[in-house]
Formats: sequence, C-alpha cells, structure tokens
Amino acid sequence: MLLQSSSFLLNLGILNPSTPFHHTNFPTSLRFSSLKTRATLDEKDQNSKASILIQDEQNKQPNKEVEESVRVLKNAAKTRKVPGEEIMAAFSAIERAKIDSSRFLETLGGTKSPGRTWMLIFTAEKGLGKGRYFPITAIQRFDAAAKRIENGVYLGPLGFLTFEGPFSWKNRILAFVFERLRIKIGPFDPFDISIKGKEEREPSNKDKDPFFIWFYIDEEIAVARGRSGGTAFWVRCRCVS
Repeated sequence: MLLQSSSFLLNLGILNPSTPFHHTNFPTSLRFSSLKTRATLDEKDQNSKASILIQDEQNKQPNKEVEESVRVLKNAAKTRKVPGEEIMAAFSAIERAKIDSSRFLETLGGTKSPGRTWMLIFTAEKGLGKGRYFPITAIQRFDAAAKRIENGVYLGPLGFLTFEGPFSWKNRILAFVFERLRIKIGPFDPFDISIKGKEEREPSNKDKDPFFIWFYIDEEIAVARGRSGGTAFWVRCRCVS
C-alpha cells in the first residue's frame, strides 16, 4: 500500500512534488491600489470621478473573490465536505488573482529549521477537470532556512515512506530533487536508501526536475500546481513523529 500511495503521488507531482484542525482567520497578503479622487462641481470632473469609482469597485472584486475562495478552501480543510466543484472554482479564482508572492517562501518554510509541515487535502487533475480529497495522510515539510523538502505518506502502524532532498526557489516556483528515501514497515526500524545523483547541482524547473508553482500561501493553507499540471492544496499541520 505504501508503494501504491507513493506511485499515486508521483503521478500528481506531489512526491516527485482525521485529526481536526483549529483555524483562525488571518488577513490575506493582497495589496490592491486604491484610487483617490477629489470632489468637483463641473460636469467633466464629475464624469471623471464616476469613472474612477467604477474602476475602484472593479479593483475590489478580485480581492473579494480571493477572500471568498480562501474561505471555501479553509472550510474544506476543516470539514472535507465542500464539493469538489467549489474547490476547483476556488483554485481558478486564486490563480487568476496573481497574488504577490514575495512572502510565500517564508510563510511556507518558516525562518529556521526544521521548517513547517503541511498536510495534503485535495488534488485536481490537469485543467481542473476532476478532483478529490486525498484519502491518506500525506505530509510535506518545507525548510526555507536549509532549502530542504521532505515528502511522505504515513499509514499509522503500517509504516511510512518519505523522500528528502534540496529545493530552489525563484519567484513563485519551487523546484526540487530527492536524494534520500526512507521506509518504515510495521514494527521494524526505518531504513534509508540513497537516491542521490552523481553530480551536485541546484534543482531547476528547466532541467526537468519536479516543481511547484505557488498561487497562494498564508499561515493556514497553501495552493500550488505541480509539474504534471495538477493543482492541490494543503493545510498547515504539526510535525509527524
């Protein structure tokens, strides 16, 4: 089952990418410019003011749309009852918004080792055609300080399977390669297998390495697309022992 789970994650770009969670509302990191106008009496300036107010209202729409989409995803992470169509619509709205990614890496991986851990909640196929809640415990750890990533599937007493390696970050793209595989089966001690390549190099999405393009990250959830074209979202969680 461990191998079947890892194969599924590989196809999604997650690995070659029902504990309740307590959420609080955090403000999103969106920044939209506000247009200031001054009151005038002549018809020309009044028309200009009306035009600017219309633009201002239009500028607010993406903000509201993203906020509502984030609420949908956080509710889905908490309940696992939000329909897949609503989740995928939220994915689409968040991607269109082109949110500022300047703080994404710090939010994703923290400021010191061992970083932060995130649980996979929902995955959608390329083109957002179909999607589903991920049926098993899949955890990713991102360490921004050490530039390391660890992906794993955890099956309780049956064991776990994890991959670990370095990552690089450019703009909103996180590319990575795996160097070590760790397997634990039942009561037996885990064992490591080196899968490191012959040469040292920085991961790059231009070298056919797996990667994620991040569309949204806050203190609770993260949304990204993998190299395969599938989109997924995670909820922040505690470390898995």
